[in-house]
Amino acid sequence: MQTITPVSTSNAPQAIGPYSQACIYNGIIYTSGQIALTPQGIFLEGDIRTQSKQVLENLKAILESLNSGLHKVIKTTVFLSDMEHFNALNEVYAQYFGNHKPARSTIAVKTLPKNALVEIECIATL
Repeated sequence: MQTITPVSTSNAPQAIGPYSQACIYNGIIYTSGQIALTPQGIFLEGDIRTQSKQVLENLKAILESLNSGLHKVIKTTVFLSDMEHFNALNEVYAQYFGNHKPARSTIAVKTLPKNALVEIECIATL
């Protein structure tokens, strides 16, 4: 029987609720949604580019703590507070993923935790 292993690293912000930064099951990493919190828990209230960079740095840190990385991401789900941020998000996102283009869904939502502009979760391989 496969077990679910919760993940925690000090290189990314700790969960702000009753959940893990990520879980591993059967060689697959499922991250929780990341917002623009620094590893010290400080929320960056900057523009969409600033927040997107921090979110992607958080995901990168979680994956790298497991000897994985953004190059092993299978799928991301992006939550935006406003679709007006779509193009700016894509600019930052492309800098992190380069030629690796995982599957992705982008959804506009009413609000996000801490009134963040963006939240991203991902599924990756070990």
